Amino acid sequence: MDNWKEFKSEEELDLIIKKSNTRTQIIFKDSVSCGISAHAKDKLVNGNDKLIAKADFNYLDLLSHRSISNLIATKLDVQHQSPQIIVLKNELPIYTVTHHTIDPDKIETYL
Repeated sequence: MDNWKEFKSEEELDLIIKKSNTRTQIIFKDSVSCGISAHAKDKLVNGNDKLIAKADFNYLDLLSHRSISNLIATKLDVQHQSPQIIVLKNELPIYTVTHHTIDPDKIETYL
């Protein structure tokens, strides 16, 4: 988790979207009070090395930053879910996954 980049603002979200033009970006929206989200987070921590070798990993605590989570849904035209993974390339979401289906091996196939 040391290499997860936490973001909290619209400006940081815009930068993540722009950076997806040169390097794949992963956004993980975490609902920190949710057991399902905790399970997804554990799976991501265990599969972290394979993901960060191929993409930047961006973390959002959506309970603390719900307005940013709503902006993600609007700007990327994805349905709000939590927990949620969004993989971005060229400023577009190419893969989204939620809840129990979050799996680092599956995410890696989109990197």
